[in-house]
Amino acid sequence: MLKLNISSRQKQIIVGKLLGDGHLETTNDISYRLKFEHSYAQKNYVDWLYEELKELASGQPKIKLQMVNGKVYQKYWFNSPYSPSLRFYATQFYRGKIKIVPKLIKRWLTRLTLAVWFMDDGSIKSKECRGRLINTQSFKDEDLKRLQNALKEKFQINTILRKQKEGKQIYIPAEEHDKLVKIIGADIIPSMHYKLD
Repeated sequence: MLKLNISSRQKQIIVGKLLGDGHLETTNDISYRLKFEHSYAQKNYVDWLYEELKELASGQPKIKLQMVNGKVYQKYWFNSPYSPSLRFYATQFYRGKIKIVPKLIKRWLTRLTLAVWFMDDGSIKSKECRGRLINTQSFKDEDLKRLQNALKEKFQINTILRKQKEGKQIYIPAEEHDKLVKIIGADIIPSMHYKLD
């Protein structure tokens, strides 16, 4: 079975991706692969991820077409190969097929991890407001509380849960904006600065 040598920096990026849009796939509950897929509009971000993780990738990023409700969308993606080296992340981030927040997230949440998570799921509330959102609607309340506690204890970032039809977002109030920029600004790639500035 293929063993992957994952660096400390790559581990931080993987954790950030799994908090966000990245996911793990398996056919046997032993070997797993990481899947990275975004709209083609985020090509620069996928290319950055690939450059950071290319030792773990099974090939260069590719374009594919996906039809949703009769409309065709361009996706840009790459995968890792299947490897038992990724099983640890599956045991931490999944309960069955449901993605969860690991109990150890406070220990794993670094500046880089937070930056990757924000590039994946961060957004502006409105052009008039400096508050920022992290789209966490798929997580349950206990997971959201764990994330809020980690942000508070690691970075002194205070957050509020904002109810949506699909679930709850983590809202970072306007008064916390400058703190957030200071923590993750240097790790946000240029094409993603619109989410932060």
